[in-house]
Amino acid sequence: MTQAWRLDGGGQTLVFASDGGIPSCIYWGATLPAADDPQAIAWASVMDVTGGMLDAHPPLSLSPEASRSFPGQPGLVLRALDGTPLLPVFRLVSHHRSDSGIAFACSDAALGLTITFTFDADARTRMLTCRTVLVSDRLVRLGWLAAPVLPAPQQAREMIDFAGRWCGEFQPVASQWSAGIRLRESRTGRSGPADFPGLILPCLGATNCHGEAFAFHYGWSGGHRMVAEELADGRRQIQFGHAVDTEIAPGTRFESAPLYVTHSTTGLNGCAVAFQRHIRDRIVAMPDPARPRPVHYNSWESVYFRHDLTVLKDIATRAARLGAERFVLDDGWFGQRDDDRTSLGDWTVDARKYPDGLAPLIEHVHAEGMSFGLWFEPEMVSPDSDLYRAHPDWTLGPDDQTLGRHQMVLDMSRAEVRDHLYAAIAAILSAHAIDYVKWDHNRVLPAPYADQARGTYALLDRLRVAFPGVEIESCASGGGRIDAGILARTHRVWLSDSNDALERLRIQHDAALFLPGSVTGSHVGPRRCHTSGRTLDMAVRAWTAAQRHMGFEMDPRELTEEEATTLRAVTQWWKDNRHWTMRADILRLDSADPAVLAEQQMAEDGSRFVVFAAKVMASAQIAPRPLRLTALDPAARYSIALRDTADPGRLSRGAPALKSGLLEASGAWLMSHGLYLPCSFPETIWVVEGQRIADPCTEAPT
Repeated sequence: MTQAWRLDGGGQTLVFASDGGIPSCIYWGATLPAADDPQAIAWASVMDVTGGMLDAHPPLSLSPEASRSFPGQPGLVLRALDGTPLLPVFRLVSHHRSDSGIAFACSDAALGLTITFTFDADARTRMLTCRTVLVSDRLVRLGWLAAPVLPAPQQAREMIDFAGRWCGEFQPVASQWSAGIRLRESRTGRSGPADFPGLILPCLGATNCHGEAFAFHYGWSGGHRMVAEELADGRRQIQFGHAVDTEIAPGTRFESAPLYVTHSTTGLNGCAVAFQRHIRDRIVAMPDPARPRPVHYNSWESVYFRHDLTVLKDIATRAARLGAERFVLDDGWFGQRDDDRTSLGDWTVDARKYPDGLAPLIEHVHAEGMSFGLWFEPEMVSPDSDLYRAHPDWTLGPDDQTLGRHQMVLDMSRAEVRDHLYAAIAAILSAHAIDYVKWDHNRVLPAPYADQARGTYALLDRLRVAFPGVEIESCASGGGRIDAGILARTHRVWLSDSNDALERLRIQHDAALFLPGSVTGSHVGPRRCHTSGRTLDMAVRAWTAAQRHMGFEMDPRELTEEEATTLRAVTQWWKDNRHWTMRADILRLDSADPAVLAEQQMAEDGSRFVVFAAKVMASAQIAPRPLRLTALDPAARYSIALRDTADPGRLSRGAPALKSGLLEASGAWLMSHGLYLPCSFPETIWVVEGQRIADPCTEAPT
């Protein structure tokens, strides 16, 4: 007899059914009416069979089983200690409901295996958290364990996953659904810029602002595998798990990382907002949630390894006058670190550069009204270092491996390695008033072992307990390790090493499909970008950084007075508005002009918004196309004002309403027609501020 269950929460419904084996998810989508009986849905979901196939469809269960003739990728690959494949036949033994979720336990008594699937729905963030746990009564070897396997929608024609590179992270890749497998696997030992562990499935007609979409994120930092498969019978499955064969040691208990999934009826933005809210409010735990996010200054692109106390004090003073509230000393303060070929692992202050230690610089930074942060790269070691010379056996991989940035990787699975690193970092943090650590990770691993990520997690967890007031930034050559697993232990991500504002606009626009602004670092870079060679106006650099957690990363001594005035003004705007923008929903707008990249940041209570519209290249047409807004109350009225962020010069000769002063309009008009922005040159940004000014209209239009 078929059993069926439904789980409602977070604006979506899941229905599960089982004929005695592992349950299958037979419905996932918009919330169903309370009267819809899951048993009836299970009966209505039975598919027909025809010739040339089995007499029934093998179940696409939460872990599809090869032993049941499932024709696609199985959810579990397991071997005995001698390498013999194990093909379990699981039976459902129990299910358990909680206030917000459901769990299923299944067993194979003959093989001594139990597999459990858990689902928890968060009503406020509209996020489902799913996990698979496998327990064995004897040692086994795990090749692959998928988080709970869910069906992909039949109404989708494409899928969007993410590629990228150094200084070019979060590149969406749209692939058409077709028979077979779309497989993405990160085997670099970190989530990686080339394989962000996320997937979006837009249904037919979906855009940023409209339509139905599904989204997935695997919260794991050690390398993942994604399988999007369409079977010959037309069914589709999505699997996420750790990269294959990364559990090196045999064991009796294995578990997937959390798989975060959500469904939207408001386009890609509905998925994005769910992820933004869940990561901000459920994953990241700020040391002091009431503290405003401070304006950040990072020393890297001003001095690199050339540390001089007098110069750094001068830079700190100038940064504070521009509006910085935190000063972060980057790479080069320790060991004999004059370039990237030496000293990683030797976490003691370089007495040549700092004869009196870090205290004089820290005291100066504090006197300027800023807090102090410091750079570390704990998981790495330089062959030219005291640590490596003392413990060459502490590294991963062979002695003749290809180095990355002239460095090797410490084996974080070893307790003695973690103990050494903890002692070294704790000594620095205990001796100085440091409230921020930039934690870097500048090369891929020589082998993608899962224990490496777990070891890093353990070290971070230990440091956070000992130093609860210290914020930690996750950096990995920029955006090489961004995922919910690392964000559960850190408080900010460095999205990219590119401070090119045009590159950064695109990267942070696409990263907003998963990341909230409050944890996404964005810095005002040098006039001539050090990674692209492009020269950009201060206004576009500053307003790009102001769209996320704002910071500076340039030598302030290079600024003209005009540039400094612009930067101070934008920074003050950011400070004046961060109390709501750092909790705002970031909504990507559907621009009718591909030359315009635009987003709308909406306050939690819907009372106000700001639109950033960047013209990143020349338009094909002469006049600007109207820009539709989103997520407004159609019946409410809004006041709209254009900030003086770009000089249209002789290009703008007309009198559009936004140039003339305050504009009032209904939410319906703003979403159906949209705003006409003034003409502008490429490489400029318009900033439009909106505020709700009236209760919903009750009178009929005349």
